[in-house]
Amino acid sequence: MKTLNAPAEGPAKTSKASPWRHFPIDPFTTVIPLFVILLFCFLFLAAPDGSASVLKTIRSFLENRLGVYYLAMGLGMLVLALGTAFSRLGDIVLGKPGEKPAHGFFAWGGMLFTAGLAADILFYSFCEWVLYAGESRVAELGSMQDWASTFPLFHWGPIPWSFYAMLAACFGFMIHVRGVKKQKYSEACRPLLGRFTDKAPGKAIDVLAVFALVAGTATTFSLATPLLAAAISDLVGVETTKALSIGVLLVTCALYTNSVIHGMRGVKLLSQLCMIFFMGLLAYVFAFGGRPVYILETGFSAVGNMLQNFIGLSTYTDPLRTTEFAQNWTIFYWAYWMVWCVAAPFFMGGISRGRTVRQVILGSLFFGLAATLVSFVVLGNYSLGLQMSGELDVLALYGANGDLYQTILEIIHTLPASPVVSVLLVISMIAFYATSFDSITLVASAYSYREIEADKEVSLPMKLFWAILLILLPVVLLFNESSMNNLQTVSMIAAFPIGMVILLIVFAFLKDAKMYLSSPRK
Repeated sequence: MKTLNAPAEGPAKTSKASPWRHFPIDPFTTVIPLFVILLFCFLFLAAPDGSASVLKTIRSFLENRLGVYYLAMGLGMLVLALGTAFSRLGDIVLGKPGEKPAHGFFAWGGMLFTAGLAADILFYSFCEWVLYAGESRVAELGSMQDWASTFPLFHWGPIPWSFYAMLAACFGFMIHVRGVKKQKYSEACRPLLGRFTDKAPGKAIDVLAVFALVAGTATTFSLATPLLAAAISDLVGVETTKALSIGVLLVTCALYTNSVIHGMRGVKLLSQLCMIFFMGLLAYVFAFGGRPVYILETGFSAVGNMLQNFIGLSTYTDPLRTTEFAQNWTIFYWAYWMVWCVAAPFFMGGISRGRTVRQVILGSLFFGLAATLVSFVVLGNYSLGLQMSGELDVLALYGANGDLYQTILEIIHTLPASPVVSVLLVISMIAFYATSFDSITLVASAYSYREIEADKEVSLPMKLFWAILLILLPVVLLFNESSMNNLQTVSMIAAFPIGMVILLIVFAFLKDAKMYLSSPRK
């Protein structure tokens, strides 16, 4: 039987190969995406109105004509993940049969969570209910108390994490069981694409994947940075300026670059520190915010509300477009998580050597959901409680200034010893950015090589290249609101073909894993 990493061409054709064949860096996944991304950025900056109009038209078509595709992808991925975990495929060990896990249980779980989410979880945890409070869809379903607290848990809950969990198992199988030397999206499709993996279809998949990776991460990096800069300026009493925001980005870049240079040891340490500060922030707000009972009861009700209405929420399309809630929120979220699937699951699968497919899927869901839901329950319901009790009119604040970042700072000011909370927030956000992007940098660096062993460290220059590239685009685009909106739309658009590739990867894994179980092994 032909193995996954068997060469597509026989030895007789070696002499006719391109002179670039032995060059270790793959230009398709390094140089081409770099120039494409820079070209888009130039167009966004040079012609913001024209580019925004074109992208808006494309996005509107995808949301209004093909929205069912995104919704079906989300629900389908959750079903596939759970079905795979509890099937006989779940018994497959990612590595040699009987091999022990490479990382301890909680250290592994911490890296799963911090690799999957960046600092935007803190931004959204505080304020996402504010964005839903005025939606007519919420008014249709019931009260703001019940539904503004439910939708954040749904949009950051089982379906998004099932994308990560399923693909982490696919990539872990590819890397640790089949031992492939190409850590690329296209390689995961080889059981279905065959020889076309090394030809135009495979190259197109890899270019698309890197493009989506850079666009998605740049969007995320730029999203919460204004909150980080605003919190720092509030602490030290200086004006929030572009220079301050650039400084924040550069410091964050220096931290995750230093972590990446030290390899997995640095990533593991930074992940543990991130979890300590993150949990410290949640514990402080819960214990000293003055409304622990409200936080618990609202969170408990919101989880129950989500579970009770899960199928309806997952399949709601708003065919008459009475609210366009599905188009503006649910479809966008599923697309945004799909774009992030280019990097996070690769890292999650890479650190899961020695664990079974079942452990990877259920562990990703458990650690991801537990930490995410606790964040939204504690921070979100604290701020919602301020609104419902009349202690702080959060909605009026946001309506007056339209600035979520300043609104969040006002929420923090209601806490006792609020500077302590601001310090925890700043440290947690920097740690989240660093842990997320050092894992992405490792994945992107390995992606740039034609071939690389699973346990082999990539070169320092390649790590530095991606570390700088990931910070360069946010620095350039952060302060042009039109360009950032465009970039978010690009992420939405990129998710359409990425979704098809994700399906290819999953079905390729299912086919190959079944062959693996049926073949004789030593």
